[in-house]
Amino acid sequence: MKQRKTLVLGASTNPSRYSYMAITRLRSFGQPVVAVGRKEGEVDDVSITTELKPFENIDTITLYLNPMNQKEYYDYIVSMNPKRVIFNPGTENPELYALLKKANIEIDVACTLVLLSTNQY
Repeated sequence: MKQRKTLVLGASTNPSRYSYMAITRLRSFGQPVVAVGRKEGEVDDVSITTELKPFENIDTITLYLNPMNQKEYYDYIVSMNPKRVIFNPGTENPELYALLKKANIEIDVACTLVLLSTNQY
């Protein structure tokens, strides 16, 4: 599987959250992961920061924020210039799709966990 540095946006240290599962599954596949969430913490060997850091070489942003909570991150997401943004179930947002299309960023309405388990990541 190709290495795709991934930013998990909406990361949580709660093991019952899909963002937590995504971090652990991405790491088990050897993918480099950085994470931004509402609270700082650790998941596996990944530190969750609350700061909107200008991470380098982000290939994929996988979203775990509902559309109402995405607005404050629009500029940040576009500024990261990822190759693609994965909209996990419940995060679908036509307003953000339009901004990403304008910036030539691929939109993937899918589930990160399913993509990984079917070797389509």
